Amino acid sequence: MSLEQMVYTRPNKDRINLNPLQTGGILTPEARKVLVEFGDGYSVCDYCNGRLDQIDEPPIRKFVYDQLPKFLGSDIARITGGARDGIFAVLHAITKPGDTIIVDGNKHYSTYVAAERAGLNIIQVPNSGHPEFKINVRDYEKLIKEHKPAVILLTYPDGSYGNLPDARTLGEIALRNNVPYIVNGAYAVGRMPIDMNSLGADFIIGSGHKSMASSGPIGVVGMKKKWEEKVLRVSSCYKSKELEALGCTARGASIMTMMASFPYVRKRVADWKKQVEKARWFSEEMEKLGIIQLGEKPHNHDLMFFEAPGLFEASQTHKRGRFFLYDELQKNNIWGIKPGLTKQFKISTFSASKEELEKVLGVFKEILKK
Repeated sequence: MSLEQMVYTRPNKDRINLNPLQTGGILTPEARKVLVEFGDGYSVCDYCNGRLDQIDEPPIRKFVYDQLPKFLGSDIARITGGARDGIFAVLHAITKPGDTIIVDGNKHYSTYVAAERAGLNIIQVPNSGHPEFKINVRDYEKLIKEHKPAVILLTYPDGSYGNLPDARTLGEIALRNNVPYIVNGAYAVGRMPIDMNSLGADFIIGSGHKSMASSGPIGVVGMKKKWEEKVLRVSSCYKSKELEALGCTARGASIMTMMASFPYVRKRVADWKKQVEKARWFSEEMEKLGIIQLGEKPHNHDLMFFEAPGLFEASQTHKRGRFFLYDELQKNNIWGIKPGLTKQFKISTFSASKEELEKVLGVFKEILKK
């Protein structure tokens, strides 16, 4: 079949989706409409006078300068090409090559890559190890005094275990030691209540396609006003173009779907308590099957990491080997656990109803019986 003859469809469409990368980014009906309307390249640029964030129609200016900072609890906000782009933009703007950054040991790989690209030395705060893998934010202080970092970063929550470390206490530590503080909230902003200023952070990073019901890639960055001159400095030649954004960032379908979903996203964070209750219930039921949740207990996020010795043992003799679990879940219209994983895997309960999760539990029960 030639490229011209191919019709692309998503293999996970209309299935129960447990994929942590996707559950917070599922589009609202309103976002799906604008996805089509603004799907053409550069489709928001018809009335642009040189700055994406200052377009009035569609109302991007109001979103970026008014609604988004209030939502993030920041003084200023901008759109980025993704969470990693926001992290790199901040690091590139406020550090110089050879400086040191301190990050948590549960950080996403893109944090390390962004710091490495900026030419920084990277020091990691270790986690507590199996089974909780917790980050004790007080461990930052000794490393701050020892290494005199240009910036510190905390992943809140981390994308492996869904742990929520004490971000507010780290804000106090950062203030006490006069060091800039970044919160990577890629799995927080848009899913749960979070306020940059109340955490004592200088910067907050979010991901639209992971947690703000947006097509991607797209991210957000919020900051204190005191960083405006450094992080949002403009080109010496093109006065309307901010350097760290390379002039413009996400435009077209990504920014429009974020804006279309925003009223819904603002409302759903208010129901975060119900999301945590649902995740804890699911964790307890999985453990009754002998599938053990690692990370913090009781858990405080929809993203969870499970260890399944029974499934791993079955994979050693099954004709499909370690791919049997993926096959069985697919037969039952369940999506999100990567092919080949049986011993350990991640699940997010964010987008699934309790009834759907009851079906998931029943399928796991049947698989273990087999």
